[in-house]
Amino acid sequence: QVQLVESGGGLVQPGGSLRLSCAASGFTFRTYAMKWYRQAPGEERELVAAISSAGRSTNYADSVKGRYTSSSDDAKNTVYLQMNSLKPEDTAVYYCNALFLVRKYWGQGTQVTVSS
Repeated sequence: QVQLVESGGGLVQPGGSLRLSCAASGFTFRTYAMKWYRQAPGEERELVAAISSAGRSTNYADSVKGRYTSSSDDAKNTVYLQMNSLKPEDTAVYYCNALFLVRKYWGQGTQVTVSS
């Protein structure tokens, strides 16, 4: 059974940091590209970070570049999203996504709220 379980969300003040985790099971983790999306109320789901399957290279949306860092621990089947210098506009539900060819899996999401 495929599972992606996100954790680490919460309430943080502007300028603060959070680290999200996504623990994967039920598929060959190292062969999948891993991505982080977010969706704010009334907005479309937005891709914020991606880790390739080969070489685990990373790419980021312009809105988070320089503030967010995504990494993968293939030994633990876990991907992380370190979020620094958080802004109120980063408030959203963050989703983990695994992609291999036409196979795509989603986590349940974790809420991140940036507010004073």
